[in-house]
Amino acid sequence: MTFETIRYEKQGHIATLTLNRPPANSVNLAMLSELEKALDDAGQDREVRVLIITGAGEKGFSAGFDVGDVANAHITGPKGQELWTRIDRFPKPVIAAINGYAFGGGCELAMASTFRVMQEGAKIGLTELNLGIIPGWGGTQRMPRILGKAKALELILFSKRLTAEEALEIGLVDRVSAGGALMSDVMEMAEFLAQRPPLAVEAVLNAVNTGLEKGLLEGTKVEWEGTQKVASSKDAIEGFTAFLEKRPPNFTGE
Repeated sequence: MTFETIRYEKQGHIATLTLNRPPANSVNLAMLSELEKALDDAGQDREVRVLIITGAGEKGFSAGFDVGDVANAHITGPKGQELWTRIDRFPKPVIAAINGYAFGGGCELAMASTFRVMQEGAKIGLTELNLGIIPGWGGTQRMPRILGKAKALELILFSKRLTAEEALEIGLVDRVSAGGALMSDVMEMAEFLAQRPPLAVEAVLNAVNTGLEKGLLEGTKVEWEGTQKVASSKDAIEGFTAFLEKRPPNFTGE
């Protein structure tokens, strides 16, 4: 596929989606349309087991909504919220490789990802109130879930911009990479995740998301459905066989 506002590449079981409007990599309607197509491909391709999202250039992961595209805000608003929710519920692990500043919708994109790895020198925050608006792509919901109500409100209402170290300390990101090591660190994570049993990974993501969104009862129901599904899979047989034979398993997603 050929895109204008993103790059989408696949290597083995890992797909990398790069927001390609440097230096800010701000999100406009055209980018959202291309992101949707890339997500379609990554979700449907059985060979893809992990998705990495990052930004082009050295300055920004994403500054969020492109204020120059305000004429399309009535479309980009709900579309961005829909796609970020889709990433949050993606059936495969999504790693946000935060290579530069991640503000507004860029921070919301990172929070929608399964894991967040941030490069030293980068900054992150929900800064929408500086413009007289509020986070509109899930930020008011995901940040409290990650950090708790009080800390999330502090960051949002004061439009705080956190360093990578500050974000790690409060749990907004999972790991900080030294300068120049971000993508190698992220690829190391992705390669490990790509060796995990795909059906079991999807079942875990589905159960966790269902429980968080719909409560314990619904979450445990989905957990049991996933348990039954993976128990009869070829991957489960391979996992037990490899354990008994004292060798690494080779999971195929069947």
